[in-house]
Amino acid sequence: MGKIEVHHLNNSRSQRILWPLEELGLACEIVAYRRDPLTRLAPASLKAIHPLGKSPVIRDSALVLAESGAIIEYLVGRYGQGRLSPAADFASPEYAAYLHWLHFAEGSAMLPLLLKLYVGLLKGAGQPLLPRIESELKAQFDYLSAALGEDDYFVANTFSAADIQLSFVLDAGAARGPLKAYANLVRLEQRLKTRAAYQRALQRGGPYELAP
Repeated sequence: MGKIEVHHLNNSRSQRILWPLEELGLACEIVAYRRDPLTRLAPASLKAIHPLGKSPVIRDSALVLAESGAIIEYLVGRYGQGRLSPAADFASPEYAAYLHWLHFAEGSAMLPLLLKLYVGLLKGAGQPLLPRIESELKAQFDYLSAALGEDDYFVANTFSAADIQLSFVLDAGAARGPLKAYANLVRLEQRLKTRAAYQRALQRGGPYELAP
């Protein structure tokens, strides 16, 4: 197997693609891109690897794959050998929970966080939308907190790729959402950052800081 190519944008979701690669011990080559300092948008050069021009994107031999949930599911399914996920048994409650959390991160949780970011850019013009956005943020984080409870991790109380995928939600919640109101989620965010593979991914990917 050759190196997996990761098209990595600074301060973005692609940081959590480097992390499972480190957890699985998979060699990768990072193709780095920088955000425009004024617009915070990805450079147009990303469209050379994928038409949407967004990150993360990986290339594994002839395969080019976008969408962080799909990328993580692919990497763990193809190379995990039983690591980072429950056994792929669709009759298993643990595997169903794993799939749910893996896709909940982008399918539900990120929308209100993004809306808060974009509405914030509108300044006063966006103020009428904020109460609805804050209400939805609270609902999402209430749900996350109740599901985690006193456990350390979301799936069978065992670290999995679902926790990696949810880490961006927690980080965004710390930067521009209500994370601090949920002690168990704060503990999880801190716990995840202590993993050696996370630290190695951070060293490889460069500074990682989400705009408030």
